[in-house]
Amino acid sequence: MIKDLVAKRVKNLPPYLFVGISKKIAEKKAKGEEVMSFGIGDPDIPTPPNIIDGLFKAALDPANHRYPESEGLPELRRAIADWYKRRFGVQLDAETEVLPLIGSKEGIGHIAFCFIDPGDVALVPDPGYPVYAIGTSLAGGHPHYLPLLEANDYLPDLASIPETALKKAKLLWLNYPNNPTGAVADLAFFNKVVAFARQHEIAVCHDGPYSEVAFDGYQPVSFLQAEGAKEVGVEFHSFSKTYNMTGWRIGMVVGNPVMVDALKRIKTNLDSGIPQAIQRMAIEALTGPQDCIREHNEIYQRRRDMIIGTLSKIGIEAKPSKGSLYVWAKVPPGYTSIGFADELLDKVGVVVTPGIGYGEHGEGYVRLSLTIPDADLMKGLHRLAEWRVVTSVAEAAK
Repeated sequence: MIKDLVAKRVKNLPPYLFVGISKKIAEKKAKGEEVMSFGIGDPDIPTPPNIIDGLFKAALDPANHRYPESEGLPELRRAIADWYKRRFGVQLDAETEVLPLIGSKEGIGHIAFCFIDPGDVALVPDPGYPVYAIGTSLAGGHPHYLPLLEANDYLPDLASIPETALKKAKLLWLNYPNNPTGAVADLAFFNKVVAFARQHEIAVCHDGPYSEVAFDGYQPVSFLQAEGAKEVGVEFHSFSKTYNMTGWRIGMVVGNPVMVDALKRIKTNLDSGIPQAIQRMAIEALTGPQDCIREHNEIYQRRRDMIIGTLSKIGIEAKPSKGSLYVWAKVPPGYTSIGFADELLDKVGVVVTPGIGYGEHGEGYVRLSLTIPDADLMKGLHRLAEWRVVTSVAEAAK
């Protein structure tokens, strides 16, 4: 009986992409098989010691044992504003333009309820992080997908959006450095986005958690660096990828004060804020030594180069990304993205993420994460090379 009472919005939800991957991994491990996973972008490098020390000290303070405030500690909001000023030259009002989040995913999912009414449209990149579309659907809206094509450097063609979608559009989602493609955007593109948003009266949500994960001397820009960006949008950011704090669940949204306030109103009715001890460790992350960012990026860049080198040797095309934690690789001819991912798992025990999980235009690609410990990375790359040998033998036997 109970299953008949479940709301349609829940029944219609597709399974979250990584749930299916995790299930397949669990099935392999239950059989006693070792699996090397390039699947989920969860940093394997520990949170830096000084940040952990900040948590230890804060945990002993009785003031941090009580309910936090949904809008976050004033000291954290100021630390976020100061970090944006140092890193991007962006001036933020810590009182009205900064809001800490229980991980950026929480804010990304909830902001649709601030701006999307039933029948409204959100412009969503394809391929893209699934939560942009899921949040839209849960709020009763409809995602209109913007193809991200290699021929256009994985940037959306805003001029090609049909008028029917533009008339109903309330939000435009962007994400650079990009997940899953690893593509980047420059300030010229973001300036065009601001002009587009003004022209069509659309709010912009830029998801920028990978701004500090960059390679080959490249330094990503913030959407808020574009002239007039704060008039039309916000940027979501996270401590997860910058400081390897995925398990601590803390992020932020900054920018347009009306949009920030709308999300704050939703949050004050739905959650009780981030534990204050975790907020204190976030302050230490922002204000303490920043050497860890360079150190982590050197590790990720080395892994990126090793993965691309192996893929090239076995005939799989992938271009080095300038940012993000991923390699976006074309599947071999004759395979779908799911078919290729399944074959790698079945034949050599290697997990990659099928591109179709990120949208229709992700078909033909797989995503490999750089967040795999070095020992497992070497095993995984050896197995990828083995896949080519196994495949070649099977083809020769036909």
